[in-house]
Amino acid sequence: MKNSPSYIYELFSLEGKVAVIIGGGGHICSSLAEGYALAGASLSIVDLKLEKALKISNNINSKYGNKSIYIEADAGNEDSLKNALSITLKKFSKIDILINGAGKNSPKPFLEIPIEEWNDVMKSQITATMLGCKIFGSQMLKQKKGSIINISSASAGPPLSKAFAYSVAKAGIKNLTMNLAREWAMENVRVNAIRPGFFPTEWNKKNFITPKREQAILNHTPMKRFGEPHELIGAAIWLASDSSNFVTGAEITVDGGFSCMTI
Repeated sequence: MKNSPSYIYELFSLEGKVAVIIGGGGHICSSLAEGYALAGASLSIVDLKLEKALKISNNINSKYGNKSIYIEADAGNEDSLKNALSITLKKFSKIDILINGAGKNSPKPFLEIPIEEWNDVMKSQITATMLGCKIFGSQMLKQKKGSIINISSASAGPPLSKAFAYSVAKAGIKNLTMNLAREWAMENVRVNAIRPGFFPTEWNKKNFITPKREQAILNHTPMKRFGEPHELIGAAIWLASDSSNFVTGAEITVDGGFSCMTI
């Protein structure tokens, strides 16, 4: 087989595909959105905070042409996501890719977590992922094709300390991913997850990662550093592209070796 840049392009191109990115204004998903735009996809950037979605969408459109729209939506609210689906279909007529990337964390010790805060984390993580799969997955089932990418975590198992609600929610996302992959495989709708290691936001660094905890994380990470959001783009493009057509129910780990470290 002759080496050809066009072969690589054909394997991983997202040209002509439409991607919905829930939580698209966030630390990781904004980077994935730009990667998808570079790979040729049109984008629906969905976020609870309209100004964040608007900023990412405008940035993509200014760099890569009119490839993106922005939508304000609460990922934990079914009617809100149905509205986002309607707006996306009105603009693009189809949905090929969904990233469920919304979510919150809580650094509270287990016995000190108010039930309202626990419920808030659950709603923003596992409930939001379930609703995204339900509402946008229903459209993919009608189309007989689609790729859903959920965001798991190194905390999905074994759980991380000081992230009780978050760890429970991420374990649920991993389980949901595998369940739906089984249910929808014959319908040509693939459901996978990306399992990031530590890609800390400024909030994480301020509220969650003390100097002592940072040292513990890096000591447990063979690459001895945190991840950068752009380092998740390759996995996200692969799972969205036709090159992964026989991949479903998988959890793709991108963590600098964290999950393979013992002593």
